[in-house]
Amino acid sequence: MEKFNFGELLDNLSVSAVTGFLFKLIGVIALFVIGLWVAKGLSKLVRKACGRSKIDETVSQFLGRSVYWVTLIVVVLACLSIFGIETTSVAAILGAAGLAVGLAFQGTLSSFAAGLMIILFRPFKIGDFVTVDGNSGTVRTIDFFQTDLVTPDNRRIIVPNSKIYGSTIENVSAFEKRRVDVSVSVSPSADIEETRKQLESALQIEGILEGEPHCVVLSDLSATSVDWSVRVWCATGDYWTIRERLVNSVKHKIDAAKIETPVQRVQVTNR
Repeated sequence: MEKFNFGELLDNLSVSAVTGFLFKLIGVIALFVIGLWVAKGLSKLVRKACGRSKIDETVSQFLGRSVYWVTLIVVVLACLSIFGIETTSVAAILGAAGLAVGLAFQGTLSSFAAGLMIILFRPFKIGDFVTVDGNSGTVRTIDFFQTDLVTPDNRRIIVPNSKIYGSTIENVSAFEKRRVDVSVSVSPSADIEETRKQLESALQIEGILEGEPHCVVLSDLSATSVDWSVRVWCATGDYWTIRERLVNSVKHKIDAAKIETPVQRVQVTNR
C-alpha cells in the first residue's frame, strides 16, 4: 500500500492555487486594458456621431464622458466577477460608501448637480465668452464638477459649477449682434446742433450692421459738461474692433470741428 504524503499534497494545492490566481490576474489585467481601450474608443465614437449630427459641443463632451465612465464601471465589475466577487455585494458596499461620501462631500455633489443643470439648460456653451462669479473668459470645457475659462490674456480659470449656477451669468456671445456704446463729453459752451451733426457723421464706419438703429443720444447735462452717447450695432465677434473704430472716428470728428471738451481742473491747496 502506497504511503500518503500530506506535505506533497499541500505543495501541489499551493502550486495549483497560485497558478490559478496568476491566470486570473493576467486575465483581469488584459480585460481592464481592453476595456479601457474600448471605453476611449466608444467615447470618441459618440463625439464623432454628435459632430456629424451637429449636436452642440457641450452636450457632445458630456455624452462622451458619460459613455467612457459607464463602460469603465462595467469593466471593473467584470474584473471583480473573475475573482468570484459578487457584484450585488459590491453594489451594496458602494451604496453605503456613496452615502458616507455624499454626506462628507456635499459641496462636490452640489457642483456635480449644477454641472448637470448647466448641460441640461445650457445658459452657455463651449466657445461662449461669459462672466460668472466675477470671472470673465471664453468657455473651454464644461466638466461634471467644474468649468474652465480662458481669459483674453490667456489665463486659465477653473470655476466650480456650484458657484456658477448659484450666481448671475452674463453671456455676451448669446446673440449674433451687439450694440456698441461710446460716451462723449463736450464743453457746455459747445453748440449742441453742431456737436450732434459731427457725432452723427462719426457713425459712418466700416463693419457696422446695415438697417440697425445707429444713433446719437444726448444723455446728460451738468455744470461742467454735456454728455452724449454714440450707439452702433455690429456682429458680436466684431465688438472690440468696431468699438475702437468708433472711438477713433468720434475723436477725429470732434478735433476737426474744434469742439471743446471739458477741462479737468486740479485744485492745489497750500498748507
